[in-house]
Amino acid sequence: MKNDSGTAAQKRRAGESAAAEVTDGMVVGLGTGSTAAHAIEELGRAVDAGLDIRGVPTSFQSRQLAVEAGIPLVSLDEVEDTGVDLAIDGADQFDAAGHLMKGGGAAHAREKIVDASADRFLVVADPSKESDPLDYPVPLEVLPDARTLAAERVRDLGGDPDLRAAERKDGPVVTDNGNLVLDCDFGAVEHPEALAADLADIPGCVAHGLFVGMADEIHVGTATGVEVR
Repeated sequence: MKNDSGTAAQKRRAGESAAAEVTDGMVVGLGTGSTAAHAIEELGRAVDAGLDIRGVPTSFQSRQLAVEAGIPLVSLDEVEDTGVDLAIDGADQFDAAGHLMKGGGAAHAREKIVDASADRFLVVADPSKESDPLDYPVPLEVLPDARTLAAERVRDLGGDPDLRAAERKDGPVVTDNGNLVLDCDFGAVEHPEALAADLADIPGCVAHGLFVGMADEIHVGTATGVEVR
């Protein structure tokens, strides 16, 4: 489901642009995906040069990248009093209103928690991620016992659910939380707010991939620089 057609240079510019917003003493949410990885790498270089920050990873992948980059890590519980100052995360799609489609890496449940906890949420993307309206299948992380019921409810809403299969192993994708992912094709999502509310009401739904009205800025890497929207 991932959209990886942007160039490495575009992704790097977007990641480095968002990383430049991080200042000394911040707690930073560390997103998941190829573009967010550039931000983590840039923050690692800044830490090596003396920047004092702590990172809150959103997945096993972002945790490993942060460890390799030398970024000190904390949990959300450990920053309960001070909170997350800034979260940097990628997106599989974004529209003109700033709504996002996420979950191509099956990390959207924790991503949503960390991103929503942040005072500012910066999205990093390349131009290929822009789509108006959003039209990727919506990832729905569900408890394993809820898979059948959730699929039925998705069909009732007009979607076509497909259990995400793992690559290089038999069986389905299992998230970092031990759950399953249904990729729910609704075609063009003309009303993301309404669909987000309907999906959240499905019993056994842990998180859906629609991030509605959450982004403060979208840093889009281009061939020559970065557009901040």
